[in-house]
Amino acid sequence: MIKSAVTISLVPEAKGGPFVYWDNLPENCAKAARLGFDAVEIFPPSGPELDRRAIEAALKQNGLQLAALGTGAGWVKKKLHLTHADPAIRRQAAEFIQEVSNVAGEFGAATIIGSMQGRVDPGQSRDEALKYLAEALAVLGNHATSAGSRLLVEPLNRYETNLLNRAVDGIQLIRGNAITGVTLLMDLFHMNIEERSIPEALKEAGPLLGHVHFVDSNRRPAGNGHLDYASIIAALTELNYEGFLSAEALPFPDSDSAAAQTIQMFREFFHHV
Repeated sequence: MIKSAVTISLVPEAKGGPFVYWDNLPENCAKAARLGFDAVEIFPPSGPELDRRAIEAALKQNGLQLAALGTGAGWVKKKLHLTHADPAIRRQAAEFIQEVSNVAGEFGAATIIGSMQGRVDPGQSRDEALKYLAEALAVLGNHATSAGSRLLVEPLNRYETNLLNRAVDGIQLIRGNAITGVTLLMDLFHMNIEERSIPEALKEAGPLLGHVHFVDSNRRPAGNGHLDYASIIAALTELNYEGFLSAEALPFPDSDSAAAQTIQMFREFFHHV
């Protein structure tokens, strides 16, 4: 059964980013539950800075799951990423992700690598960057599994990285290097820019599809752009996808309206909610 989730950012430096709710975890978990969401996806400042008891209490009181924890604050706050030319920075990036995975694992949640995947930097070849990324994901995937989490790597659009842009890029990286414990997070906003066909790309990912960001073509909540959701949902149904559709969307026109719009769209396709 496909489940709904909504994002909550706890990172002040990420203000203006595509997260529906901001700050105040208990209050926003209560709002998500009242609307009928199954889970929340949290964007934390770091693993050690997360209050595990506060998360547990907020989830338990509101009957929610933790879908995933993001790691993007490592890039936003510290400019860490896994393909940096400096091995010390690559190590710091991996340690940052492992610390988030440790917390995610306590809740049976996934760990997301989006911007922390890095990019092909000047003076660096694409093959070199992909080698660094594959080596890191192999280690991090095993770590996440041992921690009780699972790793999600997210192809991003060309304006955010020049490394993994399409589903096929992620598929080739994972399968070509026999990486375990890692699946793909496919974000409909990025897919609208990079994929020839969103439904076909989802089907190409197949069993490697681990998570979906449920958002529209303009990064606003589902229903505010031009995506053909009927064909997207049909593809997910054909795949027997049973993960989360998580709203990583701008709080347009405000957080409460964005969350309400998202769950309304979700209900249009999934009448069990």
